[in-house]
Amino acid sequence: MTPSESPESATTQPKPEKQTQLDVRVFNEQNDFELDLERYRQLAISVLIGEGVVGVGELSVTFVSSEAIKILNEQHMGHDGPTDVLAFPIDEHATQSPSLIETPLMLGDVVVCPSVAADNCSTNKGSYPGHRGSLADEIDLLVVHGILHVLGMDHAQNREQQRMQERERVYLANFAEKSL
Repeated sequence: MTPSESPESATTQPKPEKQTQLDVRVFNEQNDFELDLERYRQLAISVLIGEGVVGVGELSVTFVSSEAIKILNEQHMGHDGPTDVLAFPIDEHATQSPSLIETPLMLGDVVVCPSVAADNCSTNKGSYPGHRGSLADEIDLLVVHGILHVLGMDHAQNREQQRMQERERVYLANFAEKSL
């Protein structure tokens, strides 16, 4: 405190907020489609910030072949055949209390299969405002969907499904506006 400051002004000064340092890594382990990896990194960061992830957090998004996701789907979900997206949460709670803000939070992994997405994109056209049936629109949806699963959302019950779809629409609409 300087001599010109009163004790009241020193105690009422807002404390600087902790910086959010999100380490989102995007990997392309498939050769079927050319992808804009930076696009999906930015989308992931916007969802994490929007969902209140603060402090230091790590997430990976990996694009894989239909054969690779088929194996993962069988090993981890017990389902035969490929799927469009899988989510593997690591830390149980995705948001941190202020006391834990310096501790890195291992969020998890999202695995997306562009080949399955390509098969589904025309079917899912219009599933959210702005989904024009393109592969990019479908992958945007899958990335957001997978991240919400990593953060603990589910869609087993109707109410959960509605909440998750609402969150997806918000993030996808906001991202579409920024991408224009």
